[in-house]
Amino acid sequence: MSKTTGIYRAQYPAGTRVRIAGRADLENFLQTWKLHHPLEPGQLEYAGQVAEVQSVSFYHGGDELYQLQGVPGIWHEQCLDTVP
Repeated sequence: MSKTTGIYRAQYPAGTRVRIAGRADLENFLQTWKLHHPLEPGQLEYAGQVAEVQSVSFYHGGDELYQLQGVPGIWHEQCLDTVP
């Protein structure tokens, strides 16, 4: 669920530019996240990159799952940040 917008309301709507978390943060998420849609090891290569949100979906309970334009994989809100 979004930290700021509430259940089933995307923190980053489609078209928003986001920065993927740094490698250390992604590695930590990869090691500690034990629920749905874990990161794939190959996603670590995209650490720090800026991309546009292509689409947003929600896992049961409100967890936001993002697809980024030109970047493979499913991304959790915790792995993304705003671009100033």
